[in-house]
Amino acid sequence: MTNEIKKQYTMLLGQYLQYQTERNLYLGQNFSRRLVQKDITPEEVISIHKDSLAEIYEGSEEFTDGMKNALDFLTEFMIQYGLALREHKILLKNQEEMDHELELAANVQKTMLKTTIPTIDGLSIGSISVPARKMNGDYIYYQGDSKRFVGVGVADVVGKGIPAALCMSMVKNGLDTLGQPSISPSYAMDVLNRIVEKTVDDNMFISMFYGRYDVVQSTFTYCSAGHEPALLYRAKDGKFIELESEGLLLGVLPDVHNQERSVQLAKGDMVIIMTDGVTECRVDDRFLEKSELTDLIFKHKDKIPQQLAEAIFHEIEKLSHFQNLADDLTFVVLKKKMISLCLRCLKKRYSVLIDCYKKLGC
Repeated sequence: MTNEIKKQYTMLLGQYLQYQTERNLYLGQNFSRRLVQKDITPEEVISIHKDSLAEIYEGSEEFTDGMKNALDFLTEFMIQYGLALREHKILLKNQEEMDHELELAANVQKTMLKTTIPTIDGLSIGSISVPARKMNGDYIYYQGDSKRFVGVGVADVVGKGIPAALCMSMVKNGLDTLGQPSISPSYAMDVLNRIVEKTVDDNMFISMFYGRYDVVQSTFTYCSAGHEPALLYRAKDGKFIELESEGLLLGVLPDVHNQERSVQLAKGDMVIIMTDGVTECRVDDRFLEKSELTDLIFKHKDKIPQQLAEAIFHEIEKLSHFQNLADDLTFVVLKKKMISLCLRCLKKRYSVLIDCYKKLGC
């Protein structure tokens, strides 16, 4: 096969050197396609070219030793170039396959970790979670009974990629087994800590903030496991308060009890839960200041929670000059609002009065 190719190439080259017409070039181009189909490498083509020149100029002084040496150099060069090119193509193919697999894994993650924002009187909720890569290392968990309690958890795995996603699946399963959202945040955190400590690799840790809102009492009870402090916005005076709660990262020690705290919420008050992807966002050569973040929240405070969360993300994008995120970014907003429960109470009291009047014969 190689001898036949060499013979045909020598003929085409000889005709071109003799006549140098467009037709000769056209025949050469067509022949090159045949070489590609037969998997002839670039270095093999150069070797054939060199042998063909030697045959055409045999006995002639036109084909000098310098030309031969130059072709030898080009042959060696193309051998290495061909090897590097093949390796590069293999790497590109592997990368494409990996990207495709990560895309599938990300879709599976979204399906497995899907959670629905509960609807309950007296509380409006909005959130946004943007991964720095395909797989998200942050997770938002919601649980509600539609009557009194709403549970909200925000977790952040110290790590990225598929291992982080698997950890989040475990967190979700752990929270699902706890049942109703009426459970205390500290109990939920203690259970999760034991699960993580037993099942997660020693090099992976999870920070988490878990809160429970009681519609009847208008109280927000929360607990933190080494997580970024949440913010409480007081609508009455326009001030922000950090909701700190001491606690170790999940999985560090087996027997850890995380303390919980409670705050009373008034109409218009907001609880903002976030991951460190927000506070550690790069603004030029520094991190985003907490005062800058609170100014942004105050600027958009009159928006509904979902619009507020999205607006904060877009503001952070602008401050960071639309650079790629260095870390996953998650932002959750809970806002207390007027509840129809009060109206129901009034209706109930009114019906009681009507019954009393009827009994008295009025």
